[in-house]
Amino acid sequence: MEKVIVAMQDPDMGVKMRNQRLLITVIPHAMTGRDIIEWLIRKYNICEEEAMHLGQLLVKYGYVYPLKQPRLLLLRPDESPYRFQSPYFWTSTRWPASELDYAIYLAKKNIRKQGELIEYEKESYSQLHKRINHTWDFVVMQAREQLRASKQRRKADRIVLECQEQAYWLVNRPPPGAHNMLDMGPEARYDHNTRVILNSDYYKREIDNCRRALGRNRVKSSICLEGFVKYSEQYHNHDPIMQGCLPSNPWISDDTSHWTMNADKVNTPTRLRVERWGFSFMELLNDSMGKKEFMTYLEKEFSAENLCFWQACEDLRHGESSRIVEKVEEVYKQFLAPGAARWVNIDSKTMDKTLQGIKRPHRFVMDDAQMHIYFLMKKDSYPRYLKSDLYKSMLAKAVVPQETKKSVFPFMRRQRHASPSPAQTVSKAKEEDGQAREEGEAGTNSATVSQV
Repeated sequence: MEKVIVAMQDPDMGVKMRNQRLLITVIPHAMTGRDIIEWLIRKYNICEEEAMHLGQLLVKYGYVYPLKQPRLLLLRPDESPYRFQSPYFWTSTRWPASELDYAIYLAKKNIRKQGELIEYEKESYSQLHKRINHTWDFVVMQAREQLRASKQRRKADRIVLECQEQAYWLVNRPPPGAHNMLDMGPEARYDHNTRVILNSDYYKREIDNCRRALGRNRVKSSICLEGFVKYSEQYHNHDPIMQGCLPSNPWISDDTSHWTMNADKVNTPTRLRVERWGFSFMELLNDSMGKKEFMTYLEKEFSAENLCFWQACEDLRHGESSRIVEKVEEVYKQFLAPGAARWVNIDSKTMDKTLQGIKRPHRFVMDDAQMHIYFLMKKDSYPRYLKSDLYKSMLAKAVVPQETKKSVFPFMRRQRHASPSPAQTVSKAKEEDGQAREEGEAGTNSATVSQV
């Protein structure tokens, strides 16, 4: 969607921006809902229904926000004015929508509207007042300061900023009953739309959680420092800043051999690269060539389906949202279904939890099964791979780059025939005079000794 927004903002081929009148205020750099739909139809050669659906998604995800009725994130195919959201508020930036920021927004809105908040906003306002009561003076002070700064702007700019901020919070704190567009699966944060019943069971759970937190083992700082020192010693020879780059440093020279030898796909990797595969299992998986060599080993061990399943889960986790249901079904049929072509061995508890989650598929539904297979490979297949002849032969034939003559940039070369400074000329003259006096004194002394 962000690529679509960038294309829409192109000054030549994008949506034509112009001033739009909102009652008596002129809003600059705005567009209408009809302009958005017509541009989508013309750009992607789709029908009006598809363009309307795509435009609705752009508005619901907050990339385009309305100016006429800012409380409703809807795209109307008429002359209603819209504007592009600032990239600072895009969902890809992962700007944390904290309770403190939301409290400042509600306090600012409560002061500006003189208490005219919507019901769910009033409820959230009161809950936040109880939850962060210790910092409420800061919340009110910050809200008043922002309102004071906004009064110094023009009215059109104030309207734009208010609609912009409201669209962001409608996406991150949707009203009750509205679909949350930022569905994060089981790792989602606390759901602010659900009311917590403060009864005896709730407080018992809180007490149990506090007791478990108090009994949790803590790691001593000395152990942390030992781990940090061990990590630093392990990666010391692989740090280009501490040890330099071989065959030459591409940042200060015009030699790009370092990039070529460490590309994703090479015939023979460097020795340092192969050595890093033995540091940790994730070092091996993060390297495309290391993952390929590990796949070759697993195929010989008849357990390549484990790595294939892990890669399929990674693709599901970081893939397109529109294909989540399709990918979940593909992973289930290929790896988890009874009699699957590449069936993976998962314990019954994890399998039951995964099958229960498949009924409502999301991008994190395979996390438990993926973690089980990951630890299975880490504890079993990975140590055997490091002891195998395949890894040892790769380590033996790995390339050890030889240092080449550095070819620095012209502005870093020293001038061969540079003229000396006046200070150097004076110091040299003094040294020559001193040497001449010492030679003269030495000659006089030698003559006196010969006469005696």
